[in-house]
Amino acid sequence: MMYANSGRKTPMQDEPKSSPLPSRKHRVFIVDDHAILRQGLAALINGKPDLEVCGESESAEEALREIPKSGADFAIVDLSLNGMSGLELIKSLRLRRGDLPVLVLSMHDELFFAERALRAGANGYLMKNRAVADLEQALRHILEGGVYVSHKVSDHLLRVMTHSERATQQSSMELLSDREIEVFEMVGRGYGNVEISRKLHLSTRTVEGYRARIKEKLDLKDAAQLFHHALAWLHGKVAGPSG
Repeated sequence: MMYANSGRKTPMQDEPKSSPLPSRKHRVFIVDDHAILRQGLAALINGKPDLEVCGESESAEEALREIPKSGADFAIVDLSLNGMSGLELIKSLRLRRGDLPVLVLSMHDELFFAERALRAGANGYLMKNRAVADLEQALRHILEGGVYVSHKVSDHLLRVMTHSERATQQSSMELLSDREIEVFEMVGRGYGNVEISRKLHLSTRTVEGYRARIKEKLDLKDAAQLFHHALAWLHGKVAGPSG
């Protein structure tokens, strides 16, 4: 697993030669449901001589329509979107634009969601609180063909591969599918079946089916236990896989 090193670089002995301006800028498309964050990311990206924002969307559905028109070379995707989730968007992009690099920029726990994002087809995972410091490094590392995750995530994934942690220490939360995680999170936020179905564009019957499977996988008896467990997980009292 390749990851970017955020340590200081050793100064070169000689004064570096100035690089010629790129013949074409790398075009970045931003998908996030917060307008202020999109504006901030655009300012960071457009401030670089070889990068430019070519479009932005607040939903996955809009992104799937606009990305093909934008000529994007790169996509930055949030996981929490109204309607289709960021994970589902990444999967759809892999089917439609398998060559498009994707960086997930999220506030969600990286130890739990980074591996899911990579499995869905993302090329990297960056926490939002590290965006100002590390966004450019992550973009360039992925554009060069690498996979960008933090040292913390990289160490965790290496332990999983070398010590078979997935087989021996799999948490109950890891039994849930990506869609079940979305439903579970919304339950913890207090959403009812009708509101969940509207936000995820599913029938209420389908949502009820997801809730039933979640209760079965987590060994929960009723809706009250489901809500309290989801609420506790959202507040970090029920951890995902340990790192």
